[in-house]
Amino acid sequence: MILLFTDFGATGPYQAQMIASIRKAGYQGDVLSLFAEAPVFSPAAAGHLLAAYATDFPEGSVFLSIVDPGVGTDRRALVVKSDNRWFVGPDNGLLEQALRRDANAEAWEIVWRPDRLSASFHGRDLFAPIAARIKTNSVERDLKPIATEDLRTENGAAELSQIIYIDHYGNAMTGLVGANGIRRIRIKEVSLPLMRVFSDVAVGEPLAYVNANGLIEIAVNQGRADAYFGLTIGSQVMPLIG
Repeated sequence: MILLFTDFGATGPYQAQMIASIRKAGYQGDVLSLFAEAPVFSPAAAGHLLAAYATDFPEGSVFLSIVDPGVGTDRRALVVKSDNRWFVGPDNGLLEQALRRDANAEAWEIVWRPDRLSASFHGRDLFAPIAARIKTNSVERDLKPIATEDLRTENGAAELSQIIYIDHYGNAMTGLVGANGIRRIRIKEVSLPLMRVFSDVAVGEPLAYVNANGLIEIAVNQGRADAYFGLTIGSQVMPLIG
């Protein structure tokens, strides 16, 4: 399948336009929206979210990944293969965490260009056709191999101590991995121990826990953590080991 991972938002024409571009390029299989509300204009934060959720999907899946505040500039267009899954998107840090998950990851620069390439919508004009061509096995001449070391930046830390996503319930997801020995989270001068389930605290009380995709979240039992703490995307948190 092809998964759409974007900061476009759930309304507006953009996701449908990308799906239409995928169909025009010859892929008629499943196209699903994974995230339409990835952290806006924040490739690094979005990249942690993308890497955490990618393993839910079968090997061979293609993640069409567009968080691209530098669209239209000379930043490269990339394809990364990691853990037998494909990631298509801009060279701005968005794909770095997915690449880091696999020591044998491969990377390519997209050298193909369509007849029509707008300055502001490479998701539709460039990345969507490449995602389709990967699934139809017709992409080989469109790509130039590059060294994965070139994509591993000093700023690409394996964890991100900030809020990267707030869901429908007001739960605030961090870029911290729960399996790394963290015992508590400090947020807005409040220290929260990691709990197992929401009901480990009273209704209306806050908690931290490891979510189903392995990232640490801040929540309020039957309430909204974003309102309780005044959280937004980018709010800082502090992991505590002891």
